[in-house]
Amino acid sequence: MSYQVLARKWRPRSFAEMAGQEHVLRALVNGLDSGRLHHAYLFTGTRGVGKTTLARILAKCLNCEEGISSQPCGQCSACREISEGRFVDLIEVDAASRTKVEDTRDLLDNVQYAPTRGRYKVYLIDEIHMLSGHSFNALLKTLEEPPPHVKFLLATTDPQKIPVTILSRCLQFNLKRLPAVLIAEHLQHVLDQEGLSYEQPALATVAQAADGSMRDALSLLDQAIAFGSGEVREQETRSMLGSIGRDFLFDLLDCLAAEDGEAMLKVVGEMGAQAPDYSEALAELLTLLHTLALAQTIPSSVTEDVPQRERLLALAERLAPEDVQLFYQIALIGRRDLPLAPDPRIGFEMVLLRMLAFRPQSAAPSAPRVKASPQAQAPEPSRSPEKQAKAPMPAATPPPADAQQPVSAREAPAPVSQPVAQPAAAASADGAAWFDTIDTLALKGPARALAMQCEWVGYSGGKLRLRLDPNHQHLRNPALEQRLAKALGEHYGEDLQLEIEMRAPEGAIPAQLAEERAANRRQAAVETINQDPNVAAMRDTFGAEVINGSIEPID
Repeated sequence: MSYQVLARKWRPRSFAEMAGQEHVLRALVNGLDSGRLHHAYLFTGTRGVGKTTLARILAKCLNCEEGISSQPCGQCSACREISEGRFVDLIEVDAASRTKVEDTRDLLDNVQYAPTRGRYKVYLIDEIHMLSGHSFNALLKTLEEPPPHVKFLLATTDPQKIPVTILSRCLQFNLKRLPAVLIAEHLQHVLDQEGLSYEQPALATVAQAADGSMRDALSLLDQAIAFGSGEVREQETRSMLGSIGRDFLFDLLDCLAAEDGEAMLKVVGEMGAQAPDYSEALAELLTLLHTLALAQTIPSSVTEDVPQRERLLALAERLAPEDVQLFYQIALIGRRDLPLAPDPRIGFEMVLLRMLAFRPQSAAPSAPRVKASPQAQAPEPSRSPEKQAKAPMPAATPPPADAQQPVSAREAPAPVSQPVAQPAAAASADGAAWFDTIDTLALKGPARALAMQCEWVGYSGGKLRLRLDPNHQHLRNPALEQRLAKALGEHYGEDLQLEIEMRAPEGAIPAQLAEERAANRRQAAVETINQDPNVAAMRDTFGAEVINGSIEPID
């Protein structure tokens, strides 16, 4: 017997064998079991997600000799003939090759006649969006009022091209792309039944390459089996697909974290020996950067089954979140522009070199700075980082007037111990000073959001205490607290231990102060505009009015 490809051999023959698409299956099963049958069904979705398969199973349910049911017997002559594609009352039409109105009219001439063997005469029209406008018009009347013995099953990958007059006469089901995890599980089931050996990462690679299509996944699996001489191995599968191993991607990110350009180009050279698809390599790098961003922001999202989890978490600790976000944006733009490069490898290397050359300003190491009082913002003379004086801690008692002026490091006196404020007093007296401190820190993203929601409590014995409202519990995680403690330590010039207590703030927090300051600036801008003589002249001359909410202060 000749070999039958996996995509045909493992095509589902009943609703129970379908992988995914539960939202469609539920509606069809309930309709069949309750006898609520529509005369026209439209299945939409990308290629290989089960549109034609569902239509054939539905035709089997309608014509099973055991009766209309969501579970056809599969043994009667009607069920067997539909499975084998030779049932006389199932008329399958490829609309892509029969687009003319004459073809549609010839097809509909036989609608009036009763089915030859089955209960219903079923018209399965695939890629119906390819019909011409006249063909749709010829189909319209029959589709609206078909004979009771006729059912229309329509399938398309582009429902936008179908006239709304056709769509309104059909029961429409949108089939989704299948998730890679579900595809990998189905491939594993197929290989277990076929008795073939495989590696789990290889199946994940095939499922990812299938891009949501089960048929594509089975076709790629057939190719992988042939490529591996009856075995499905990860390295061989990646070689077949032109993709690269995750080890290369981790090595590249390790080099970027160490700012080692020479080692990075060496890794690219090792990749080039495998003749990879560099566009696919950038796509996999984007996926890895996305996982890294999740690990840094929501550590619980990185479950135990994530490949190379330990190395992923270690890399998430080494790279700053700002770097990860910038790398993602550079890789995204680089993949878009890759076809414009004189050579794919050159384009790939330039993407990595941009990641190495450009860094967010906050990611650059910053030396401790002398913090001037808000009342005296005089420019500081330039000096070397090692001669910087420690910035004073926010305290309930303001520093003396002579201490508010910037001084050179050589003349800076030793820091004077400030009296530590009690939590309630510090919350009211130090709110503005704490807000000003946050503005000077090299913090962005979630770490800055955490600081802006914290209230200053006090400082003693190298321990800095903050208070966070329990409603913002989601901002607390070890990585963000470590970044905040590091930034504060660099600012004050000493190692700090950060302690955050979960209680409702007793005073204004920096986020509230920021909103108040922004509101005051907007109000000042509105008053400035209203008092402007040119605006007054336009009011008097043209009857102009200033639109409320349209004035914003200029930074």
